[in-house]
Amino acid sequence: MNEKDYSLALDVGTTKVCAILGAQTSENIDGYEIIGVGSHPSYGLKKGSVVNIDKTVRSIRCAIEEAKMMAGVSEIRSATLGIAGNHIYCFNSSGVVAVKGEEITREDVERVVEAAKAVLIPTDREVLHVIPQEFRVDSTSGVKDPVGMCGSRLEAHVHIVTGKTPLIQNLIKCVEASGIEARDIVLQPIASSRSVLTPEEKDLGVVLVDIGGGTTDLAVWKDGSLAHSQIIPVGGNHFTNDLAVALKIPHNEAERIKVNHGSVLPEQVNQSAHITVNGLSNTRQREVKVGQVAEVLGARAEELFTIIQDILKEKNLFELINGGYIITGGGALIKGLPELAEYVLEKPAKIGYPKPFGSMTNVMQNPKFSTVLGLLLESRGTPQTKKGKNNNKQISNTEQDIFGRFSDSIKSVFREIF
Repeated sequence: MNEKDYSLALDVGTTKVCAILGAQTSENIDGYEIIGVGSHPSYGLKKGSVVNIDKTVRSIRCAIEEAKMMAGVSEIRSATLGIAGNHIYCFNSSGVVAVKGEEITREDVERVVEAAKAVLIPTDREVLHVIPQEFRVDSTSGVKDPVGMCGSRLEAHVHIVTGKTPLIQNLIKCVEASGIEARDIVLQPIASSRSVLTPEEKDLGVVLVDIGGGTTDLAVWKDGSLAHSQIIPVGGNHFTNDLAVALKIPHNEAERIKVNHGSVLPEQVNQSAHITVNGLSNTRQREVKVGQVAEVLGARAEELFTIIQDILKEKNLFELINGGYIITGGGALIKGLPELAEYVLEKPAKIGYPKPFGSMTNVMQNPKFSTVLGLLLESRGTPQTKKGKNNNKQISNTEQDIFGRFSDSIKSVFREIF
């Protein structure tokens, strides 16, 4: 099998770097068989942004080598890379063009999308995604594919994702220093949505809540389109830090307690039960009430869900979430999170697991792998384009219909705008 028949998905997170190798196949409906998986602790990121290049490069290299060794592959040249962080900013835009002929053509669609993304952004930012939400043909709204329709006026509503150029370049630099080319960059909640959500859920209206180590990523879906996305600077590490401070224990011990004994609902744990914790060095072990652990974790979880509620109300999306909330990511496995989410957000909530594909093992069907599995699915059909020094990137999308990938360079768009 040639190198071009493999795809590498790379999730560079705050707590871990995960790499998955997929082999293209016609037998699988999603186009890939998972042949290699690598995971390594991440030491060089904070809240999704690179703070130490050397440590990040080592973590990426270790994860990739582990995946290559499992797959028996000697060389991989490019990867689909996930991105998140405080610097990500998303907004909606629209554009209008006059239809040239009797029927709307693919060229008309491309022109109206170009018009919608012709917006002024700060010079230190660049566009990562331009995702069509819906089209309007004359007075007909809610059109998903206008090609072939008759009309004189075509309007497009799109969702635009931007990030700070220096922080994007730092992440790309770390990947390239590991010997891998960043072929495509995908916003992490979009990738997680691809692996977790069904088309019915996207149509009904749901919020994907991806709780990572340093951030929580939101993706709001309605009528099959991405209505809003946002990165919240609160993640699983904040739960761990709260425990470490409250119990006066090391961070790694707090993480162990969170994973093994954590709950966000004090009323659902045995209030008389105790657990043994290891304190700081040269101190004795001591007993801690399980209820105290639940109180600390519950306070942070309630704060997170309140922030989500405020965001949705500010964007006028709260009443549109008919399908409720789907919680995924490595931080989603704390006991009681769906129940607390239902109480705070007043809508149904559940844990979101990646949909199985490509001989996925039970180990991989875990919320902490939602993003990297979605990145692998996103890489299907992405052409092997070479990213030069000017940092050209493709516009990625989540669907394979009219919301296809627009291969135009973002830099050329900037030249037209400015």
